[in-house]
Amino acid sequence: MSKGLAKRIIPCLDVKDGETVKGTNFVNLRKAGDPVELGKAYSQAGADELVFLDITASFEGRKTFTQMVTRVAREINIPFTVGGGINALEDVERLLYAGADKVSVNSAAIRRPQLINEITSKFGSQVCVCAIDARFDPDGWHCYVKGGRERVERGLFEWAKEVEDRGAGEILFTSMDHDGVKTGYANEALATLAETLSIPIIASGGAGAKEHFRDAFTIGKADAALAASVFHFGEIPIQELKAYLHEEGINVRL
Repeated sequence: MSKGLAKRIIPCLDVKDGETVKGTNFVNLRKAGDPVELGKAYSQAGADELVFLDITASFEGRKTFTQMVTRVAREINIPFTVGGGINALEDVERLLYAGADKVSVNSAAIRRPQLINEITSKFGSQVCVCAIDARFDPDGWHCYVKGGRERVERGLFEWAKEVEDRGAGEILFTSMDHDGVKTGYANEALATLAETLSIPIIASGGAGAKEHFRDAFTIGKADAALAASVFHFGEIPIQELKAYLHEEGINVRL
């Protein structure tokens, strides 16, 4: 058995206008039910944590999302992270007071890295998850913002190091090349992150089979693996996944 902290399995729910949706490669949204009901089902099925992403950028969408966070906090007894459109300390405050355990920042942190320091000095490192969307371009791994539409002049590895230095508690790394295509996680990049940083790395983008989770933990050395559609559409039941990982000698909470 591998020692150390148990590896975490994290379903991710993209929420738009109060509904859970899931796309492939960040487009083609399909409805996948009520986020609170889905979250509750995952919590009962043995998920270790949940991530809810607000993908409706409007003010109206924000309000709906905050109300949903309150409902989730009331119904669910595992830690959950919320993200999407968090640009300032007041956004963080609003979501934490609504009941979220952690917040995930992405584009806003790249635009204004100081935001990470502000969040961690006010609420603690454990509250701040920094999400990094990156793609393997001809000139190496580069960060992207605006839901993966716009490349920025930050390399994945140097930005991840800065994120850690500024106090973020975890990094949620999504490989955009792998997202939604179900051929496995970006294990080499994950391993590089895990070896160069000391904060936990959450793998995201590419889960399509139980073996992919195993590889993210063994080859990619990730601390947690996040997935959406394989869970939402019932392709991989969480209990079955954990039993398999346990058999493979991976420390998971059964």
